[in-house]
Amino acid sequence: MAACIHSLAGNETAASPFSPESADSQSKIRNSQCRFAKICKPGFQNLVSYNPIKRCRRQAEEEVEEKEEDVLWLKIREEALHDMEKEPVLSKYYCSSILVHNSLESALSNQLAAKLSNADLPSSTMKDVFGGVLAEDEEIRKAIRADLKAVKERDPACISYTHCFLNFKGFLACQAQRVAHKLWSQGRIVMALLIQSRVSEVFAVDIHPGAKLGNGVVLDHATGIVVGETTVIGDNVTILHNVTLGGTGKVNGDRHPKVGDEVLIGAGTKVLGSIRVGDKAKIGAGSVVLKEVPPGTTSVGNPARLVVPKS
Repeated sequence: MAACIHSLAGNETAASPFSPESADSQSKIRNSQCRFAKICKPGFQNLVSYNPIKRCRRQAEEEVEEKEEDVLWLKIREEALHDMEKEPVLSKYYCSSILVHNSLESALSNQLAAKLSNADLPSSTMKDVFGGVLAEDEEIRKAIRADLKAVKERDPACISYTHCFLNFKGFLACQAQRVAHKLWSQGRIVMALLIQSRVSEVFAVDIHPGAKLGNGVVLDHATGIVVGETTVIGDNVTILHNVTLGGTGKVNGDRHPKVGDEVLIGAGTKVLGSIRVGDKAKIGAGSVVLKEVPPGTTSVGNPARLVVPKS
């Protein structure tokens, strides 16, 4: 305001107050003053934090143009805003977990760090580790999105991408393992094994960082899943709870199963040894598999045997 007054006072050639130019200038000044008054006018919303839903919605809308290429991330943000309107009490949680972040990778790093940190392992440290790997590895970024879509498509209990992202420990355990595997391949063995340990403690999912996971993997319920070091899991595989992909204890080196694409492994199944489970095979719940499962077949029982279709 002082600057405006000084500027007007220093104008030596001020127009007549009755001239059209002066009337137009005064009108502009009044409009500017009105806008200034509206901005600076104290009110209840200026004295306390205003509605977080409106704040987060405005921020989300401003970032839409910047993230048009990531449709899935925009969908997650849209779902989060919708959930906040239905449950305003969760506004702070949704804002800090999703809406304050400018990318899916940033939000995921924050989510994993919050889940896996402890008193001696700060969340900020874990976030830097996860964020660093996700920022540099495009293949992991693609796999994250493929996993989200797979859970939404193949798990009837998944009501939204946001629901999966925030609450499905199988999804979170899978993404943590992807980061651990990258660290393992870089020779950062200690950090990779630390992540494995924390995931096992927090999510009850024990996947060795040496294991290789394809895209579109669904760990349904996930509790009790154990995956050995030399295991390879293909694309679009669904694994239910209490499944073990392990060794027989009789050999070293390459000693764990190789699972093909689009395989379904039922709850409580044990697949042991360096054996092949062919593409599109299905293994029934509670089976113990010690021999190769051909592609497109169904195997059940202890020991597992192939189910022969009735002619």
